[in-house]
Amino acid sequence: MAKKKFSKAWVQRHIHDPYVKMAQQKGYRARAAFKLAEILDAEKLLRRGDVVVDLGSAPGSWSQIVRERLLAAGGAIDGRVLALDLLPMEPVAGVEFIQGDFREDAILAQLHERLEGRAVDLVISDMAPNLSGVASADSARIAHVCELALEFACDHLKPDGALIVKAFHGSGFSQIVQMFKQRFVRVVERKPKASRDESSETFLVGRGLKEAPASGRRIQVE
Repeated sequence: MAKKKFSKAWVQRHIHDPYVKMAQQKGYRARAAFKLAEILDAEKLLRRGDVVVDLGSAPGSWSQIVRERLLAAGGAIDGRVLALDLLPMEPVAGVEFIQGDFREDAILAQLHERLEGRAVDLVISDMAPNLSGVASADSARIAHVCELALEFACDHLKPDGALIVKAFHGSGFSQIVQMFKQRFVRVVERKPKASRDESSETFLVGRGLKEAPASGRRIQVE
């Protein structure tokens, strides 16, 4: 009974959520679009001509925002948007979608072929793991997802490129921030207005890659 009441309350809140209504009006696939838009504005990221990779892109609202901002006169995209996800994603005009796990060599090969030797200006990740409710296990899963995005960014970004990832305050958050500071010149935390007040989600923005360690090795993910 308690679960049913909670579910009904969530549905009602969702229906009356102003960001949900705005997303529907603008044709965005999720209210998360406004989170990315606010971060891009605050950090003055994304210029026409940029190459952007959207990790964990489905359902596609972040790719929609990037595409919108790269549109030039006449409706052509000035830049590249490449989206990757394990799940299928309905096409977004001008966005190149690859379905699969970006940790797998075959998927990375597809990405590299499409990049045609170009480095990436911006990597964005709204990925989040399935949470169990067990704090210790969930913090490890969150950290792992952030590490995956960070490792990908370190391998593909231009030296002055940027990474935006979703993290969550709680156990292990400070370690994730420290991990980012080891690899980026500037690291900031952003809590967009579109993030619900009760949500612990916080977006990390890393800008400007530091030089790789003397050994030349990248961060290894267990």
